[in-house]
Amino acid sequence: MRFSHVMLLLWVGASHWACTGILGGDEGETTSSSGSGVGGGGATGTGGSSGDGGSGNIGGTGGTGADGGAGGAGLVGGSGGTGGTIPQTVCGRWNGDRASLSEGTWSGSVSGCNAGDISATGRANALKLVNLYRFIADLPSVTTDGTRDQKAQACALMMDANNQLSHSPPPSWTCYTSDGAEAAGKSNIATTPGVAAVDLYMVDPGNPSTMGHRRWILSNGLGPVGLGSTSSYSCMWVIGGSGGGSNPWTAWPPPGQFPVGAVSPSWSSIDDTGWTIQSDSLSLNNAQVTITDGGNDRPVTVTNLAGGYGSSTAISMIPQGWSTTVGHTYVVDVSGISAPFSYQVEVVACP
Repeated sequence: MRFSHVMLLLWVGASHWACTGILGGDEGETTSSSGSGVGGGGATGTGGSSGDGGSGNIGGTGGTGADGGAGGAGLVGGSGGTGGTIPQTVCGRWNGDRASLSEGTWSGSVSGCNAGDISATGRANALKLVNLYRFIADLPSVTTDGTRDQKAQACALMMDANNQLSHSPPPSWTCYTSDGAEAAGKSNIATTPGVAAVDLYMVDPGNPSTMGHRRWILSNGLGPVGLGSTSSYSCMWVIGGSGGGSNPWTAWPPPGQFPVGAVSPSWSSIDDTGWTIQSDSLSLNNAQVTITDGGNDRPVTVTNLAGGYGSSTAISMIPQGWSTTVGHTYVVDVSGISAPFSYQVEVVACP
């Protein structure tokens, strides 16, 4: 069992430090996905204004919908077409799913070691954000599991009661339970309530060797998850899933339209922590990456990430001297591997 972790100290006064952080679990097991290579674009849709673009092959790009019809979705690893409704679809989903970021209310208490529960609104909003990010990355949605929710709730209580994070809490901990300890070893955990934690995991600050929190959320095998939260701490059960994702590779930012709000959804930015590509079936260990914008090179520092954190293999790409900018389209070329591929990221504003 390995864990990705980060602990951040924030100065808040002349003689006090406040801690916030996130810890992500990992059991080093991943499922394999089949398919690789670069496919061509799908056929252009027909049927006048209602025409939809066809689907691209693996790594390909969907066709263009006729007269503004929806662009076809690129298959695994691909990107959607350029039908007139695509930016509105991405932005509509982004704006709609983030219209309410309420954490809900916690019914438990530390003083009585009562795990209670987070209200339905809080859990629903956290799950909605998980599925928003997976939607943007062309991954299937996940659900929660009642038993995992309950154990994650016990985990959140333990973290709150002891004012610290641990994947292996000892029995001597205040409010210790075996259920909470089990969840602690299988979860991303944070010193924030559950909804805010999702955005933080996706940026994943302080985790340069694994980027494990993001990779778990974007894992092919994620789901069902367990979501537990107090008003200050949260646990997201991510290990041991049986999700239906089959992407040969998943990038963040992914191919297609990418909301500029996802660049810095929390207090840090993916320009600081890095873009990522992860795979269960394609070794990225020797990957070479070039990113261009309008034909101009955008240099990045490429790092091989530790295996097993939500994917068998992964790399990060940290921008050097440039930042992800709305209105720009970045072409990412990945070579030096058995099945080279290329994709485009179009950064869009979602007013």
